[in-house]
Formats: sequence, structure tokens, C-alpha cells
Amino acid sequence: MEPFRIFCYNLRMTQKISVKGVLKAYWPYIKANKGWMILGYTGAALGVAAQTVAPYLYKILLDNVSANMQDPSKANLIWIIVAIFVLNLVGWLFYRAAGFVSSYVQPVMMAAMDRGNLEHLLGHSYQYFTNNFAGSLQRKVLRFSRAFETVMDVTEWELFPLILTVAIAVGILFDRNATLAWSTLMLVIVVILGGYLFSRWKLKYDIDRAEKDTEVSGALADVVSNSVNVKLFSGYEYEKKRFFQVTETLRKITSLTWYFSEGYFAFQAMMGAFIEFGIMYLTIALWQKGLITVGDIILVQGLLIALIGRLWNVGRILKKLYESFADAQEMVDIINKPYDVKDARGAKKLNISKGKIEFKEVTFNYSQTREILKNLDLTVKAGERVALVGPSGAGKSTIVKLILRFYDLDGGKILIDGQDIKRVTQNSLREQIAMVPQDPFLFHRSIRDNIRYGRRDATDEDVEKAAALAHCAEFIERLPQGYDTFVGERGIKLSGGERQRVAIARAILSKAPILVLDEATSSLDSESEALIQDALKTLMKGKTVLVIAHRLSTIMQMDRIVVIDDGKVTDQGTHEVLLSREGLYQKLWNIQAGGFIS
Repeated sequence: MEPFRIFCYNLRMTQKISVKGVLKAYWPYIKANKGWMILGYTGAALGVAAQTVAPYLYKILLDNVSANMQDPSKANLIWIIVAIFVLNLVGWLFYRAAGFVSSYVQPVMMAAMDRGNLEHLLGHSYQYFTNNFAGSLQRKVLRFSRAFETVMDVTEWELFPLILTVAIAVGILFDRNATLAWSTLMLVIVVILGGYLFSRWKLKYDIDRAEKDTEVSGALADVVSNSVNVKLFSGYEYEKKRFFQVTETLRKITSLTWYFSEGYFAFQAMMGAFIEFGIMYLTIALWQKGLITVGDIILVQGLLIALIGRLWNVGRILKKLYESFADAQEMVDIINKPYDVKDARGAKKLNISKGKIEFKEVTFNYSQTREILKNLDLTVKAGERVALVGPSGAGKSTIVKLILRFYDLDGGKILIDGQDIKRVTQNSLREQIAMVPQDPFLFHRSIRDNIRYGRRDATDEDVEKAAALAHCAEFIERLPQGYDTFVGERGIKLSGGERQRVAIARAILSKAPILVLDEATSSLDSESEALIQDALKTLMKGKTVLVIAHRLSTIMQMDRIVVIDDGKVTDQGTHEVLLSREGLYQKLWNIQAGGFIS
């Protein structure tokens, strides 16, 4: 039942790949290197031509021998042997030249594809990355260029030589006997057409195999990145079974595609034997009638060896070609997918003179059934420090994401110094905003590189000064490699407080006029919090600050507190004012203060 189930499933997938779409995605890279491509294909063509013409010289050699059987001394064969040697040498030279050209140009094009695809991928929205496994996306990016390598190798060294060999061989046969040429051509067309139709039919299974392979990559990345959770919750056996199920699905579809291929290869080999028998039978019959010479028999045999050697691989050629198209299709889908958030036409660079932020009747929904913000109005004055408080799910973190334009609004506007953020470039917007999240994102690079990411042209002196202001120097000096210490994936080698201080140093270095703090001290111990609170005071000087905060120590430093509930501003004022009247803020404060007292 399993093969039948997979068969039925794949009948619905035929339209998921576009060979034209894949080739269109490859074309800019081919066009940019067309000179090298032409040179490589020309070398391969001349090498194939030399190899295919060689049997004709053997025909002349045998005809000369046959004509001079009575007096061998009259046979002038040396020049033919020399011609065969020169022809083989020329073919070797052109093949090697084509090989060196390909060895240069293919890595150049593949590297350009990897760079271009990463650039395009990073242009997708925050939501796109939250909906996709990082491991799967990485696999798709790299598989696009690897598929191109296969496409190039198959076309340059197998498909193109096959077509050229057929053309030259049939042309030579037409010169000798039209019946022989037409018979050979018709049989070759049948084999090639059969291989093409089979590969097209099997393509739907190759697409499914590629998708299942991506799922395996995503599942593997998910487990590896959460290895600590696996250990903490004794999930070894569970994850092993879960991964077995994913890989077993891939195994089944892979085996099915390979069974189909092996069945066709067996049929193709049988066809090759029949073709050779049929053409040689016809050749001998023509010789017996005196229509061709003995040398022509050797010519036909030599050409058949060349043709059948190429035709033997036609199934594998098309199999590899279409599997590569299936592998590349997933990245093509990413390339063709419109960006959820993109710069408006004619978008200008954001210029900040003061740092005033205005939310005007802002409405936002994550989906039709999940309404978050409802006609929100909020103004943050230039240089003002504002805290957003409210229950979980009220919309506080969403406000932060909208300022950074991770999502587009469903209604209303967000203005910074009177400029609609939808009308400015995303890069210029985010350059003006420094963010310190609750769980800082660190690269698996050195501490110096992670801090410098806030301003990538900063000197080492600038980096170390920012680190000192953020109280990073205390722990960095104790590390074996100091600032050159690698922090591990997502900064796992550092404690939570140390990661926060690195993130603050990065924000200090950026010198952005707007600062966003998203629960920056919520998960820290008292000692770490004291250091970070001091660093935050330094960081907030002269900036417009928007803070999502639960900790009392953070809230009390703010100029104004805005209470968010059910996607709206329900109250605002200073800590003392809000605490003096009954409401949500007083309730939240009492809960937290009660926790401290207990």
C-alpha cells in the first residue's frame, strides 16, 4: 500500500517544478560568465568531434588494407595511423582545456549563487524566518548551487556530447548509406524520447524526495540546536524515534525513485543490445549486396560503440538532470516568493533630528482570528523614556516589532520625526534603532566581532570602550582569549548576564538615537541586574527609549509608563500617579511587589 499511497500523493505534485523557472533563475549567472561558458563548451565539442570522427579513419585504414591484400607494399597506411594519432591528441587537448575552464568558472558561478541567494533570503521578513527551519533554509540555499554544478556537468560532459555524437555519427552514415543513417537516427530518437518521457514522469517523485530531504535537514537542525532540552527532559528515545520516522519516509520515497530508475535502466540496456544487433544485421546485409565496403562495417561498429556508450547513459543523464531541477526548485520558490515586507518605491533614507515616535490609529492582526492592536494611539516625545506594561499577550512585543517594521500594519501609521516608516528604507530605519532583547542574539564569533556588529567600522579601541561602559570588561579579562574568545552558537558559552552586557555594548557602540529594550533584565540574578541597570543608564542618555519591562527597578527609572491591555492604551502616567489610582497597573504592581515581600 505504501508505494500506491506515495503514487497517489505525487500525482498532485506534477506542477510543482518548472524547468523553465529553474533555468531562468540560473540565467543571470550564466550570462555573467557566458564567455567562459562558450569556451568550455567549444572545447568539449571539439573533443567529442575528434573522438567521433576517429572510426572514419579506421574505415579508410581497413579499406586500404582490403584493396591491397595481393600486394601489401602498395598500401600507404602510415599517414592514416599518424592522422589517427593526431586526431586523438587534438581531442585530448580540447577535452583537457574544457576541463580546466570548467574547473575555474563553475566554482565562480556557484559562489556567486550562494552569495546572491543569501542576499535574497535575508530580504524576506521576520515572519518568514519564524515560519521556517534555519537548517532547511540553509539546505535550500546550498542545494541550489550544488544542483547547478550537476546540471553543468551533465550538460557539458554528457548531454551535449550525446547530441553532438548523434549528429556527427548520423552525418557520416548519410555519407555512406541513407538507409543505414535513417535506421540509426530513428532508433536513437526512440531511445532518447523514451528517456525524456520517463524522466518527466518520474519528476514528481524526485520533487517529493527533495522536499523530504529538506524535512530531514530541518528535523536534524531542530534536534541539534535543542540538544540541551533533549538532555534535560530525557528526550533521547523520543527524538530518536521521531527522527527515525522522518528518515524512514525519505528512505521509502528514495527507494521508490531508485527502483523506477533501475527498471528503466534494465529496459534501456536490453534496447541497446537490440539496436546494436539490428544495425549490424542491416550493415552486413548492405555489404553483401555490395552497397558498402568492409571498412564501412568497421565504421558502423565504431560509431555504434560511441553511440551506445552515450545512449546507455541517457537515462542516468536525464535522471540526474531532473533530480537537480527538483533540488533547485525549492530555492527558486524562495526567489519567486514576494517579500512580505519590502521598501516602497522611491523609499528614502530615514533622517532623525529629534527621535519623536508617533503611533496613529495603528491596527495590526497576526491573522484574521488573532487581532492584536486596535486603533492604538501613542506618542513618545524626543528623548523621553517610556515603559510599556501590561499582561502577557496585550501587544507590547508586537509594538516593538512594528517599530522595527518586522511586519506591515493593517491600518494606521507609525511616524518617526514625522516620517512614515513605511516610506523609508528598512535598512535606514533599523540603523537608527538599537535593540537589546530579553534573549540576545549572538553570532558564533568572537566577543569583539559581536560587539562590533553594532557599528562594523568601529576600531578596537571603540569596541573596548563600549565594553567597559557596559561592564563587559570585568568578565572578558578573565577569558583565555579575551576579546577574541568565541562565544559559541547563540552565545551559549556566556551566561545570561554576560550575553546581555555584550548586547548592551553593541547598542552603545551603534550610537542609534532610538533605543528599544525588550524585557532586558527579566531573567537575571540581582548581581547581574545591578551591573546591567548601571550599563542601561549609560546607554539611555540622550536617546528616545521604549522599554517593555516587568522588573520594578526598570519601570521606576522611566519618565512615563504606558499601560497596554487588549491592544489599546488603557492608562498612562508616572509610576506614582498610576499607583495612586485603581487600575491594571496597580494590580500588576501589587502582584509583583507581593512577590518581593513574600
